[in-house]
Amino acid sequence: MSKQSSKEKLLHIATIGKTVGIKGDMKLHIKCDFPEQFVKGATFLINKKEHITLSDVDLERGLVRINNITNPEDAKKFTNAKLFTTYEETRKNCHLNEGEYFWFDLEDCKVYEDNNLLGVVKEIERFNNTNYLSIQTDESLVARGLPKSFLVPFIAPFKVNVDINNKRIVLNGAMDILEAS
Repeated sequence: MSKQSSKEKLLHIATIGKTVGIKGDMKLHIKCDFPEQFVKGATFLINKKEHITLSDVDLERGLVRINNITNPEDAKKFTNAKLFTTYEETRKNCHLNEGEYFWFDLEDCKVYEDNNLLGVVKEIERFNNTNYLSIQTDESLVARGLPKSFLVPFIAPFKVNVDINNKRIVLNGAMDILEAS
């Protein structure tokens, strides 16, 4: 994928769920690692073409109100709508702390342990508060009878080094996880 196409590519960051109550509130199912971008007045693309604006947000309850809609009948047309943003908007609106990475930057990184290629990150999955690298196992390891994919917690002591510019992640203990998978 070229640099230009990755900028134009949209990120699916949330899905609107069913209506809740009588005021037009809707469930918000967040699909990204930056819930702080869901604030009153934030605008997102839906279904990749039209925009919506969040007119009220309650992250504790996982509820939003859209486009100042105040009744469930009007809100229902947004049920199952996907919320999208761009890579550029994400980089602008989301602050990373030291040792944090955008999920889309981790995807397609080659994963190594002791200079041995284990595979490539296909996606990041979150279980509770822990992010896991979903790794497609290198073909040479699959040929030895190991699983085609495996998950590794993206935390210490597994995470050793991340080099986003060279799309390279070094892990510790990942081979043990792969062999036990």
